[in-house]
Amino acid sequence: MTGFGKATAELQNKRITVEVKSLNSKQLDLSARITNQYREKEMELRNRISQKLERGKVDFCLYVENVGGESSSKINSPILEGYKNQIKKIASDLQIDEPSDWFSILLKMPEAIKTEVQDIAETEWALVDNVVNEALNNLCKFRKQEGESLYKVFESKISNIEELLKEVPKYETERIDRVKSRINDALSKIEGYDFDKNRFEQEMIFYIEKLDVNEEKHRLDNHLKYFMETMNAGSGQGKKLGFICQEIGREINTLGSKANHAELQKVVVKMKDELEQIKEQVLNVL
Repeated sequence: MTGFGKATAELQNKRITVEVKSLNSKQLDLSARITNQYREKEMELRNRISQKLERGKVDFCLYVENVGGESSSKINSPILEGYKNQIKKIASDLQIDEPSDWFSILLKMPEAIKTEVQDIAETEWALVDNVVNEALNNLCKFRKQEGESLYKVFESKISNIEELLKEVPKYETERIDRVKSRINDALSKIEGYDFDKNRFEQEMIFYIEKLDVNEEKHRLDNHLKYFMETMNAGSGQGKKLGFICQEIGREINTLGSKANHAELQKVVVKMKDELEQIKEQVLNVL
């Protein structure tokens, strides 16, 4: 979702520059700075940006530099004269010295500089329109390059989780055997006590079922495949990938809570580490 695009063009004595910057955001958060002479086109530009970029914290800047001899900004002499007379009167009334540097004070006063806003010619706006489109296209190219690198990162991380998932079965038999051994040791210590063997058997089955992780493994494997399918489905999948990450996280957490085995817990921790790296970067996906 991050990106930067810039484009420039010259028309007579003007240089038109458009810059667009995009950062991560759940929705489109657009900030537009547009020179006064094109302010009437702001809504049209905002609509185009929202359609083109969809999401992100976007800073859009359109400004014009004069490269010729004339400027559309003029010093407003009557206004400056009026300010000067008022300052002189106030200085006299308050019996204070008049300023020594009149220009530095007067030019900072409101409306000291007036800018003549002229109607935008069709040929001029057509050029500006092309510059805006070029800048947006450059940003989209930047985003695409970023997306291609992110694809490789996600592909690698999902593959790592899949490989870690394949390690789980080798600890399962040992894990169940350890539990059975602990229970048998405990039973040997109460030998001679009378208990309901049928009930005991039911409790054992229930206890071992609680340790069974086959469902979690199956769901996790499906979520990992679904993540890759969604990533290959085209643009606009960022939010969906985020939701899938949440589901992957749930299965990994459940796997960890049922692990009851030191080595299996290490595998789960590695899975969580890979997933966290995906979560950090999935915010960049449109």
